[in-house]
Amino acid sequence: MAKYIILDTETTGTDDEDRVIQLGYMVLGAKEIEVHNEFCTTEIPIKFGAMEVHGITPDLLEGKPECTQTQAYKRLEELNTPENYLIIHNAPFDITMLEKEGFNTQMKVIDTLRVAKHVLPDEEAHRLQYFRYKMELYKDEQKEADALGIEVKAHDAIGDVLVLKLFLSKLKTIVQEKFPDENPVEKMVDLTNTPILVTAFRFGKHKGKTLAEVAREDAGYLRWMLKSMDNLDEDLRYSINYYLEA
Repeated sequence: MAKYIILDTETTGTDDEDRVIQLGYMVLGAKEIEVHNEFCTTEIPIKFGAMEVHGITPDLLEGKPECTQTQAYKRLEELNTPENYLIIHNAPFDITMLEKEGFNTQMKVIDTLRVAKHVLPDEEAHRLQYFRYKMELYKDEQKEADALGIEVKAHDAIGDVLVLKLFLSKLKTIVQEKFPDENPVEKMVDLTNTPILVTAFRFGKHKGKTLAEVAREDAGYLRWMLKSMDNLDEDLRYSINYYLEA
C-alpha cells in the first residue's frame, strides 16, 4: 500500500554550503500516522537570517546527531521507494538539501507549490503561510496538532508539515474539481512535472503587462532575456518561448 510522506526541513540558510538542521515529516497511508521530527547537527554555522525565520539557535543542536544518523533520516531511507509519494511545498529546495546528505529520491514527488500555481493561478501569492490564512487552515490546525501531539509554530519543520497536511486536503479537492476524470494524486504528480505558463510580468520594465503583449510589442526584449539571463526561472523561460512562437 502506498504511503504519503509530507515533509519539510529547516536549514542553516539557503546557499550552496548550507545544510539540514531539522527534519520533520508525517507518513500517511496506514492506520496510524507516523510523525518524525528531529534536530540534527552540522559543521555549517546557522546564518542569522535563517535563525530569524525558524528560531533554531546553535544551543538547540548541541549533542544532536548528524542528519544521516537521525532516526528520521533512516526511516525516510526505508520509505524511499517508487510506490510512495513525497509531498513538499517548494520541493526543489528541500530535495536539494536532502541530496547534500546523500539522499537520492526514488518516490514520486508532489510539489504543492507548483500544483497551486497551476490550479490557483490568480492568487497574489502561493506561499504556504499565505494559504494558511487565505483558506483558514489555522482554524483546524490546533485540533489536528493535539491529536498528533505536535506543537504548532510557524516556520518550524513539523509545524509547517501539519499546515501542509491541511493544505494538501484542500488542494486535492480543487484538483479533483478541475480534472474530474483523473486520479487527483496522480494528477498532482503530473502537474508537478508540467511547466507553468506565466501570463504576465511581475517585475522589470514591463511589469503588469502580459507576455503576449510584450511578445507583440517588444519581442527583442524577450529574446534578450533568454540569451542574457542565465538564472531565468524555468517556467518564465518556457513561457517566453511559448509566446514568441505563438
